[in-house]
Amino acid sequence: MSGPVLIANRGEIAARIARSCRRLGWPSIAVFSDVDAGALHVEAADRAEHIGPAHPRESYLCIPAIIAAAERSGARYVHPGYGFLSENADFAEACARAGLIFIGPPPAAIRAMGGKAQARILAEEAGLRCLPGDAGADQSEAALASAAQRIGYPIMVKAIGGGGGRGMRRVAQADALPAALAAARREAAIFGDERVMLEKLVEDARHVEVQILADAHGHVLHLHERDCTLQRRHQKLVEECPAPGMEQELRAELGRRACALARAVGYVGVGTVEFIAATPLHGDHVWFMEMNTRLQVEHPVTEMVTGLDLVEWQLRIAAGEALPFTQADIRLDGHAVEARLCAEDPARQFLPSPGRLAVLTLPREAPGLRVDAGFRAGDLLTPYYDSMIAKLIVHAPTRAEALSRLAEALEQCRAEGVRLNAPFLAAALRSPEMRAGTMNTGFLEAARKRLVEAAQKEPAQ
Repeated sequence: MSGPVLIANRGEIAARIARSCRRLGWPSIAVFSDVDAGALHVEAADRAEHIGPAHPRESYLCIPAIIAAAERSGARYVHPGYGFLSENADFAEACARAGLIFIGPPPAAIRAMGGKAQARILAEEAGLRCLPGDAGADQSEAALASAAQRIGYPIMVKAIGGGGGRGMRRVAQADALPAALAAARREAAIFGDERVMLEKLVEDARHVEVQILADAHGHVLHLHERDCTLQRRHQKLVEECPAPGMEQELRAELGRRACALARAVGYVGVGTVEFIAATPLHGDHVWFMEMNTRLQVEHPVTEMVTGLDLVEWQLRIAAGEALPFTQADIRLDGHAVEARLCAEDPARQFLPSPGRLAVLTLPREAPGLRVDAGFRAGDLLTPYYDSMIAKLIVHAPTRAEALSRLAEALEQCRAEGVRLNAPFLAAALRSPEMRAGTMNTGFLEAARKRLVEAAQKEPAQ
């Protein structure tokens, strides 16, 4: 069963979803705000609908505007992409009320995993290990200070309803807690929920996550793990599959835990269970962090090593198809690495660099090199939206080959009108820590000055 798909998003993910729709013969409909009328994702779809002014609250986050666009266009399905309304249970329910099929998990599963505190409880009930923490039942400063003492510093303050690294603060000692709570709550307010929770901080940590795939017929599979340790401000910049140093026994165990959680919440569709792990990787030192009930930015690395198109399977599952393969059929072929090409300046604490892309040159796609772009030369990068321009993904027989080829691809990127993080990312991929697989989640910020200098000494060829 196919039908017109309204893509309730913008940028590279909207263009990427449109590509799979076209390959499968499903008509696609883009949406666009005032500043996106000529955007690449509009060109990539078969049709497009205007949804409002540039500010996300009046366009890409406006549920009535998206539903109205779907109804005007005759859409049957709505794909939310990632970000914006992708993990909004109210939006999924609004789609159902309008007779539209939301391409994602049931609203109950989105709600169950949407709050970090509730997700911790459900994860523990499903047998997953969690870090010592406090779910924030009492939000008074005194109660949280008492909980922090019980957990033991250092701790991490997290926005219960947060995402994308926002609303998170590292706290090393008690006298820094009040300021951290205030800062985390300010950021949490953008999610409409100022509540925070506390967790023990893992100082030398890796971010490992498991991709799951579940249909409505009771089949739940995992598609192996990804490593997303290279981050700035708790936001991922480089992701790879498989995770370096991952033993087969631990891979199977994490996959089992992720599938158990998915079954516990009645999950359907693609989703990701995220873990925080102490280095080196060991089964006793991996803890549940959260579940993302949507397609991830980094899904292409999983696609490259498994040969599965995750957007295609989102569409097929939404149409009621059963998964025709089993866990034993999921391959792990070679190594894939993705870099997020962003308009930002690593030399200035990764400050966003909006502007008109007077020039944009990206490497040509080739066997083993995929470029998922959301912009082209002449496009405007506005401060209203995310600074990501494109994703470069390399697939190679070995991790060393994949890292080298991705660094070379990044060095081919050129832009005028904005600052690109490409030279910085290439320097990170060539660093001894990354080559040895000994990086941790604080590496990019700790080594920022050194990597910026390395990038300046070896300008792109």
